[in-house]
Amino acid sequence: MTAAVSRGAGLALAATQSATALLYNGLGRYEEALAAAEQASEHPQELWSTPVLPELIEAAVRSGQPARAAEALDRLAETTRAAGTDWALGTEARSRALLGSNQAAEDLYREAIDRLGRTGLRTELARAYLLYGEWLRRQRRRGDARDQLRAAYEIFVSAGAGAFAERVRVELRATGERAPKRTTERPEALTAREAHIARLAGQGASNPEIAAQLFISPATVAYHLRKVFTTLGISSRSELATALLAQPE
Repeated sequence: MTAAVSRGAGLALAATQSATALLYNGLGRYEEALAAAEQASEHPQELWSTPVLPELIEAAVRSGQPARAAEALDRLAETTRAAGTDWALGTEARSRALLGSNQAAEDLYREAIDRLGRTGLRTELARAYLLYGEWLRRQRRRGDARDQLRAAYEIFVSAGAGAFAERVRVELRATGERAPKRTTERPEALTAREAHIARLAGQGASNPEIAAQLFISPATVAYHLRKVFTTLGISSRSELATALLAQPE
């Protein structure tokens, strides 16, 4: 097996484990999320290990392993500080808040919401609302928690992120609020070609790379991705993994 093939196989496996960690975090199955995230981040020198670090941090904190979360946070910060974008720094703030306490945690959650709110990455913003709402409830600030959780729920439902929407429902019930009814509408399905292209793009493949693999032009890939974004109600490739989890087979 050549080095290129081996690296490609590693990338595919890491992408699959990263998506699995995302799903399990959404379902609140944190130990399973941690196991998947650990596998996806086994090669810290590779760029593909970075996107899974927020999943690893959240899963580790919720599994009672703060030291493992702190280690992953250090790795994440090396990348986010270098990037310096609102998305990168907002994600870091959201992750760092999980390990913070009292006022430090609250300031970090607010920073995450402010930064991610400027990016247009709706599901990432919703996750900040969710984590802040969970934290507020544990601080016995139920009214404040409801405000954050309602905002998270609206975004997750509109994005078709059913696992995270259900997690919010559980939190809302815990605040004493009557949780919203589950939606019975099924998300609009992608075509087989659109789903294939969306999965490849969600794993980090560029338009030319997808085009070469499927023997089509990059322009055709771009055309299909525009349709995918419209169908899923998203605006960027970084939202594909979450949105695809809600798609019917």
